[in-house]
Amino acid sequence: MSSVAGTLFTISTFGESHGPAVGVVLDGCPAGFEIDLEELQAELDRRKPGQSHLTTSRQEPDRVEILSGLFEGRTLGTPIAMMVRNVDMRSQDYEGFSQAYRPSHADFTYHAKYGFRTPHGGGRASVRETIGRVAAGAIARQILRKELGIETIAWVESIGNIDSQAIKNPPQSREQVDSNLVRCPNEIAAKKMVALVEEARAKKDSVGGTLGVIVRNVPPGLGDPVFDRLEADFAKASLSIPACKGFESGSGFEGTRLFGSQHNDSFIPKENPREGATETMPAPNVETKTNFSGGIQGGISNGMPILCRLAFKPTATISQPQDTVNDRGEATELAAKGRHDPCVLPRAVPIVESVFNLVLMDAYLRQRAQTPEWWLRYRKNV
Repeated sequence: MSSVAGTLFTISTFGESHGPAVGVVLDGCPAGFEIDLEELQAELDRRKPGQSHLTTSRQEPDRVEILSGLFEGRTLGTPIAMMVRNVDMRSQDYEGFSQAYRPSHADFTYHAKYGFRTPHGGGRASVRETIGRVAAGAIARQILRKELGIETIAWVESIGNIDSQAIKNPPQSREQVDSNLVRCPNEIAAKKMVALVEEARAKKDSVGGTLGVIVRNVPPGLGDPVFDRLEADFAKASLSIPACKGFESGSGFEGTRLFGSQHNDSFIPKENPREGATETMPAPNVETKTNFSGGIQGGISNGMPILCRLAFKPTATISQPQDTVNDRGEATELAAKGRHDPCVLPRAVPIVESVFNLVLMDAYLRQRAQTPEWWLRYRKNV
């Protein structure tokens, strides 16, 4: 199912960018968890359009409506349906695209697959579809933090040719990331990035870049061998985000430049051993001297911070005239009139955090079901 993700903690998103609403149905969430609805809304606010002059000018409040699955703020164990209404559509901006295919958009491929398509906005290919993932990811984040102490932080690592090098010293908090418009923890690089995005917008163009992600306090044991490797699940979730074109974990492509003797992560005794061992599951109180593996070995978390990087292409919607063809295969030209982000990176930060938390929550529930003693050992405060 193209709009369903997860094994035990599953989501099904719905809606189009210019339809009445978008949202998600979250199933498999355990009962009895108290959900902070203000925190959930705050996650959507970090993703919504119109945050600054660097983003699309579309004005959407993105207020979430909880339709089912909660009672007095606690999860019931039944499907949680959440919806956000679209209020600021300008479908007339897209009338010229009803027959012509926008370059690097999904217009042609959707038409080729289904035989017809919506010309208004990006439809299901629009970034507005990610509202459902952010809403469900906010619930996953709260549970992971309460149960295991897990915290996921994403940030803008680079925009265009401006690199922050923050991957070498990842941010310690989301407040640090949110301290500027581009969500880059390196203030010097952030100022240069703002100027580059402003330049791209002035030229009716766009610019891409990379995001870094770190997940701290992940206990060892999450993920499965072979096909459901943890980094493989992260990669699929990441590459399903509109505009994401690349994924790497740990040392990634840079690791190919090292010898094995340089790249291997040596095990050392853990400085602060974790208690909670049982007779059948002795506590492996170890950590690694380096972290080229990015917290995952053999597809399973090893207890070190998970570190990944994602690549995002320049926004496909630009206001410059571009060559294309219409649905009859005839050459034509078009220039976008709609509102768009000259750079998707700042608004992608909460989306990436959400999909990582969804993957981790699903892996957590699978591990609890498979090895109950693991849960007793690594649950926070046990």
